Amino acid sequence: MKLKALNGFKDILPGEVELWQHVETRARGVFTRFDFSEIRLPVLESTELFARSIGETTDIVEKEMYTFVDKKVTMRPEATASLLRAYIEHGLYVQRPVQRLFTIGPMFRHERPQKGRLRQFHQMDVEVLGSLSPLVDAELMAMGSMLLQELGLQVSLEINSLGCPQCRPGFRTELLNFLAERMEHLCDDCKRRSATNPLRVLDCKNPGCRHQVLTAPSILDHLCSACADHFAAVQKGMERLQVPYTLNRFMVRGLDYYTRTTFEFITTDLGAQAAVGAGGRYDGLIEQLGGPKDTPGIGFAMGMERLVLLLQQKQGAWQEENTAPQLFIIALGGEAMQSCHQLAHAMRRGGLRVAMDLEGRSLKSQMKQADRSGATWVLIVGDDELNNGQGVLRNMQTQEQRRVALAAEALAAVVTPPIQPGNAADR
Repeated sequence: MKLKALNGFKDILPGEVELWQHVETRARGVFTRFDFSEIRLPVLESTELFARSIGETTDIVEKEMYTFVDKKVTMRPEATASLLRAYIEHGLYVQRPVQRLFTIGPMFRHERPQKGRLRQFHQMDVEVLGSLSPLVDAELMAMGSMLLQELGLQVSLEINSLGCPQCRPGFRTELLNFLAERMEHLCDDCKRRSATNPLRVLDCKNPGCRHQVLTAPSILDHLCSACADHFAAVQKGMERLQVPYTLNRFMVRGLDYYTRTTFEFITTDLGAQAAVGAGGRYDGLIEQLGGPKDTPGIGFAMGMERLVLLLQQKQGAWQEENTAPQLFIIALGGEAMQSCHQLAHAMRRGGLRVAMDLEGRSLKSQMKQADRSGATWVLIVGDDELNNGQGVLRNMQTQEQRRVALAAEALAAVVTPPIQPGNAADR
């Protein structure tokens, strides 16, 4: 039987992993410019953490979590709950009143795999904990927009407010009455949600359900004065930062903990799965998980698989960094092998990318290897070269050859590309 990766799980191979590294490097660069610090979190958490934070009636908790029932532990389906658990457990709120944290890593959901969505998927997650300021909401969305722009991607930003526990009851009553009149036209999931989590009906992807809610009441018409003022300040902040957005009065989030500002980064290039990133406020969640009372929070997550798919589809959106060897060393004979092995290590220690065949293959075979590797230079060392202390150095582009001393410093001076004028600051 041929062994293969499990359905919904994917290997990231050389040739593709460089694109992932490009996205991660760009993200870390943007996040640190905004004064965020990285945190790394465990994959396994108590099942109760996600039931209490995400909501027991959400699809994630009811259907999609990888849970070890006998141990009551779950592979994390998202990062916010884990990050807040760490924030509370380690008392990070004592060290700094406003924490700005990000994490990048795998998440797990037992849902049907599709384009850009796997059972093991990867997210970059950003959270600001301890600030109620609407300027933080605007800045966070501006940061997400900046990252996507610097990746060369064109997406749109949609925002909404979900209000707070004080202004939702009136809206919920009106929405339930609206849905009751259309119940027979809703899908089975929406019929169930209407009793447990009616806001989720507005987020259904079923075309029939989407048609039914076109005239549904909007939470924006039921905001209390505090939530209305906050949302107005968020929009003014976005305008000051010159970040374009549109209002989407039907936008809701699939997790129970969201309050006030919610937002999504939308693309039209991935079919039905249009969101590449989403987030919002969760001002009551930290207290709900046992943290300090009245500690606000806001954050967003972006799907790495979807960002990579978009970059792969967009020609010229990124330029792959050259990771080919600068030098390929060909050693012919046992003594040459020992000496060149030591030479390669010295050059690598000096910062050069050096490849070498250690199997003792023929010159012809090793030259083919060097050509396939994309190496810029090839150093050939046999018994004569070893005795003379000089190897044959070939430029693989021009095919020109010269003799060079078999010393790391001498070789590095030749194979290291010179810094171009005006680019020194970039290197």
